[in-house]
Amino acid sequence: MKLSKRTAALILLPVLSASAGMMAFSAPAQAAEICGQYDKSTVGTYMVQNNLWNPAGEQCINTTAAGFEVTKADGQVAFNGPPKGYPSMVNGCHYKECSPGTKLPARVSSINSAPTSVSYGYTADGVYNASYDIWLDPTPKTDGVHALEIMIWANKVGPINPIGSPSGTATVAGTTWDVWEQRDGGHKVISFVAPSARSNLSFDVKDFVKQANDRGFGDPSWYLTSVQAGFEPWQGGAGLKVNSFTSEVN
Repeated sequence: MKLSKRTAALILLPVLSASAGMMAFSAPAQAAEICGQYDKSTVGTYMVQNNLWNPAGEQCINTTAAGFEVTKADGQVAFNGPPKGYPSMVNGCHYKECSPGTKLPARVSSINSAPTSVSYGYTADGVYNASYDIWLDPTPKTDGVHALEIMIWANKVGPINPIGSPSGTATVAGTTWDVWEQRDGGHKVISFVAPSARSNLSFDVKDFVKQANDRGFGDPSWYLTSVQAGFEPWQGGAGLKVNSFTSEVN
């Protein structure tokens, strides 16, 4: 979440989408280390953000040919509060800065498919999750907190859980996930937690959106505003990698 403070919760991540009139973010495509709190770069057609929105020390990431690596991650925050930040890759827009050539926001009912994949590299040290974020809103808004966040936790290390309460399981994209729901606060959150660490995810974003809709979170008239893949570290985090990330909107 990125450019402004999240709602006080474990994983609330306010994000913004783009409209046709917004200017796309552009930055050098070559590999580069970024350490500024909200520094950004690009990898191919995706935006990469350091996004240290709740800092406890310095954080740096190094872009690679297809992803990024966290090279420095100082400090620790309380495990029952929000993480230090969300270093991540983005298809869509984040606080009025957009990945090059993105097709988002787009109304869910107008999207035929939205295939995506991400490959993670983990470390044994630290307290963190590997998370894929899907953001939706009733309008194609470009600022403020979006109404719905769908989180996919591919891995969690340490004494952390999603915001809200457990609400059973759901089978999506060939995996049975533990589901957590938060229906109060500034925006609603539904989280899908893998039963064990997953280093690779490949799925259609619409499958998770449908599952959320079926549980009363949004509906197909809403807009998909961005998808993001990265990490939420509470302690440490150096060495975490997004080896690769792809996202299409058809």
